[in-house]
Amino acid sequence: MTREERVALEAYRSITPVVREVGGAVVLELPEAPDSPMVNRAIGLGSGASATEHDVDAVLAAFDDGVTFYVAVAPDARPAELPRWLEERGFEPGWGWMTFTRGVDPVERRPTELTLREVASDEDAAEFGSIVRIGYGLPDGTEPVIARASAAGWRCWLALDGDEPASAAAMYVAEGAAYLGFAATLPEHRGKGAQNALLAERIEQAAAEGCDSVLTETGERRDHLPSNSYRNILRAGFREAGVTANWLGRR
Repeated sequence: MTREERVALEAYRSITPVVREVGGAVVLELPEAPDSPMVNRAIGLGSGASATEHDVDAVLAAFDDGVTFYVAVAPDARPAELPRWLEERGFEPGWGWMTFTRGVDPVERRPTELTLREVASDEDAAEFGSIVRIGYGLPDGTEPVIARASAAGWRCWLALDGDEPASAAAMYVAEGAAYLGFAATLPEHRGKGAQNALLAERIEQAAAEGCDSVLTETGERRDHLPSNSYRNILRAGFREAGVTANWLGRR
C-alpha cells in the first residue's frame, strides 16, 4: 500500500467497531448498519501479496451473516482474476470510489455566510454524528458511532448557519498525510458554500500539522457527470488518482 492508502485505512479502522484481518485484507464491519456497504467493507485484498481464491473465500466468510458489504479491489490489486473470482461467488460491480490527492497549498475561500467551529464538546459531537448520518442515509443507530470520531483521532468541524449546524466534515492525520472524510450537508443548507469552506479549512489545518499530502474520496463519475461532491473536490485543486472498484455482495 502507498502511504496515502495506509492513512485512509487507519482512518477507517479508528472509527469502525469490528475489525478483522484475514486473507491479506482488512474487514471492517459496523453492526449498527448491516445493510450499508459504505461502512461494511473489505479493503486491501490483493494489494500486498497476490491474492488466492482461498484468500477471497476467507474474506467473504469473515463477515457476519446478514451483512451487505463491498469488497474493494484497488487498481493495483493482483491477480487480474480477482473480479472474475468475485463474480463467480455471486458478487456484482457496485459504485466505485475515486481517490483524489493534492498538496497542502491553500484553497481560495469563496464568500459564505456560514461560520466554522471545530467539534470540542459532547453536544457538538452529537450534532456532527447526526449530520453525517443524515447526509449518508445511515440508520439512526450509527449516530453515536460517528459522534465518537473526535475521540478516535479525527479532527471534526461543523459549519453553522447562524446558530444552526448545517454541515460537517473531518480530517485524520498520520504519516504526514491527511485523509478528509465525513463530509455531509443537510439538504436544506446545500448550496451555501459549506463544503468549500470545510475543504479549505481542513487543508489549511493539514499544512499546520506538517502534512505534505491530502487525500479524499467520493463516488466515481456516473453517466460522465460528477456529483456536487466530485466538483467541489476538483475545484479545491485535487487530482484524480484512480478508481477503486467495489464488488457488492451479501453474507
